[in-house]
Amino acid sequence: MSGNINFDGWINDDGSENYKCRAWVNFNGTGTVAIRASGNVSSITDNGTGDYTVNFTTAMVDADYSFVVSAGDGSSSKSIIASAAYQQAPSTSALRILLNNSAFADTDRAYVTVAIFR
Repeated sequence: MSGNINFDGWINDDGSENYKCRAWVNFNGTGTVAIRASGNVSSITDNGTGDYTVNFTTAMVDADYSFVVSAGDGSSSKSIIASAAYQQAPSTSALRILLNNSAFADTDRAYVTVAIFR
């Protein structure tokens, strides 16, 4: 026995489905981009200032997932991004995001986290 458990979804006591995180990553988005820790993320592509592609190890079932991004400098000031937007339509194999500062200028951040839910 491998110790692995396979399932299609969790069902709550009321019969509703309990959705889970399908991929996540914590990476350094400044200088040479480097993943600190991740799950179901094979790599990060640096496409330019504040522009990153999160590449999945195992493809999503479709591109209709949701994502959450958090990013900051690791300091007490100016540590929150103003927005994170789709840079292009999501695909089953990757998600491309663009980080902006409070003036909506593209910006790199030292701490970037992304979680994908489906």
